[in-house]
Amino acid sequence: MMRIWKFGDNIDTDAIIPGRFLTIYDPRELAKHAFEGIRDEFASEVKNGDAIVAGKNFGCGSSREHAPIALKGAGITMVIAESFARIFYRNAINVGLLPVVCDKAGTIIEGNSVMVDLTGGYLIVDGKKLPIQPIPEFLMKIVDSGGLVEYARGLEEVPVCTASLR
Repeated sequence: MMRIWKFGDNIDTDAIIPGRFLTIYDPRELAKHAFEGIRDEFASEVKNGDAIVAGKNFGCGSSREHAPIALKGAGITMVIAESFARIFYRNAINVGLLPVVCDKAGTIIEGNSVMVDLTGGYLIVDGKKLPIQPIPEFLMKIVDSGGLVEYARGLEEVPVCTASLR
């Protein structure tokens, strides 16, 4: 079970990690500033294994990877939202943070606990099943590997064509 942190619609990357911290690259250091200025208690109260639930268009704004890195560094295991900004969704996958699309995310209350069944395609919140969109297998492999870099490290060497071009 994961504890929920609830956010609304259109949470942009500047709200997740303010621009003045973009010179930091360590995930744990970035996490100390997550949601600074809008939910100052987040960084000190978030616990490893917590989840974020949001409305529509989570992660809009810039294409910075710092936002999902800060959340992962804070111990967030997944972000559940009604919808995501496309670049945030892919950046989350690339750093090993699971983005889950749930049309009913707005019905989830902060402080609730949630269980996810990716195979079954639903969340369980207060005994209710909420359907989620399927996550393609190749994206889950990236998340399960810890991100795109770790996934690529685990791939077998691809033979290089040594034939000369004519």
